[in-house]
Formats: sequence, structure tokens, C-alpha cells
Amino acid sequence: MTGQPPAPLGSLIRALDAFAERTGWLVAWLIVPLAGAMVYEVVARYFFRAPTVWAQDLSYMLYGALFMLGGAYTLRHGGHIRTDFLYNKLGVRGQAFIDAVAYLFFFFPGFGVFLWFGWGYFLESWRLDERAISPWNPPIYPFRAVLPLAAALLLIQGVSETLKSLYALAKGRWP
Repeated sequence: MTGQPPAPLGSLIRALDAFAERTGWLVAWLIVPLAGAMVYEVVARYFFRAPTVWAQDLSYMLYGALFMLGGAYTLRHGGHIRTDFLYNKLGVRGQAFIDAVAYLFFFFPGFGVFLWFGWGYFLESWRLDERAISPWNPPIYPFRAVLPLAAALLLIQGVSETLKSLYALAKGRWP
């Protein structure tokens, strides 16, 4: 059973969810250069016996960015792991209570720390002009920027999920 929350709350939840949808759609496009680089590397290596020096670095950076930045979209669609064997046996209010407590006491503090340290890690990498240890030697700081960005996106979607949980806790139905 679902219901509509009051206009300001419902509008905020819809806006946050739409943001996760748009960023998820945008991040999904990273698969195109990743697949292109891998196809190019395979063709160059096995057909022309001319492997590239950049494919390994580019593949782990793009895959890492795709994986990390897709977290908020995954949260939006309930794709993260949870202990469903107990959770599914609970009613709406029980599920909402567990979700609200988990978001408020574990999710936000954890991802707040992740954002804090990720930002520091990125700034240090940028300050040092950190480079990969490879023949291609690309800068690493753009890849390091993914850490705080992913944390920020997850925190934004976490606000939406927390609001949904609190609404369900109060009303006995999910928005």
C-alpha cells in the first residue's frame, strides 16, 4: 500500500529521486568509453600485436568510477544488500523503523566520514599531482575525485530514503 506524502515532503522526495535517476543515467554512459577502450585493446593486442600502454589504467579508472558513482542510483532502486530474511517478515512500520535507524545512526555517519576522508584524499592527490605508476603515467586525482563525489551522491539519496522511512513509520504506508 502506498500513499502520497504532503506536498513539500513529496516534492522533495521526488526531486531527490529524480536527481539519482539522472545522475545514474549519466554515469551509465561511462560504459561506452570503457567498452570502447577494451575492444580497442583486444584488437590492437591480438590482431596487430601492438598492445596499448593506457588500456589498463583507463579501464580500472572508468570501471571504478562507474561502480562508485552508480551507488546512489542503486540505493534509489533498492539494489544494495540487506538482511531480507528478517526484514521481509516485518510490517511497513517495522521495516521503516529499521531503515530510519540504519540511515540515521549508520548510513549518514559512515558516509559523512567517507565524504570527509575522500575529499582530503582527493585534495592531497591533486596537490601532489599524483600519477599512476605505469608507462602511460596518467594523473590520478580525477579518479580520486570520484570518492567524495560518490559519497555526496549517496548522502543526497540517503536523505530521500530516510524521509520515505520516516513517512512510512508515521503513516504505516510507503510513499
